[in-house]
Amino acid sequence: MSINVVYKTTARATGGRDGFAETTDGSFRVDLGVPKEMGGDGKGNNPEQLFAAGYSACFLGAMKFVAGEEKIDIPADTHVQATVGIGPRSDGGFGLEVAIEVSLPGMDRAKAVELVKKTEFVCPYANATKGNIKTTVTLV
Repeated sequence: MSINVVYKTTARATGGRDGFAETTDGSFRVDLGVPKEMGGDGKGNNPEQLFAAGYSACFLGAMKFVAGEEKIDIPADTHVQATVGIGPRSDGGFGLEVAIEVSLPGMDRAKAVELVKKTEFVCPYANATKGNIKTTVTLV
């Protein structure tokens, strides 16, 4: 499979989980910190929060794309919530898991299920994680 790349961005992290990250074009900067659950003070943001925000925004963007292609109106208050978990793997190292919850209030459930299924195929984050980490997608 080949990809026709139409956009690239670059970000740099300094200091790891206790430092900061920023895009090289200067449009985004975030102070990073280790969560209390992982031994830190809980100040700053962490990579899992950034991944959850990116994944949920990407999934919703992909869903809007699919809906537009299929001429489907989605509710204005549609939202996607991503929960990212991190912890030690049984075979060593660390791993991630993701739970995606899609809310399409008032939409016919059968149409919503079909839309979510098609979105999973289109979304680049869903494609990147497929078969790599435990991911669940739920229509709420």
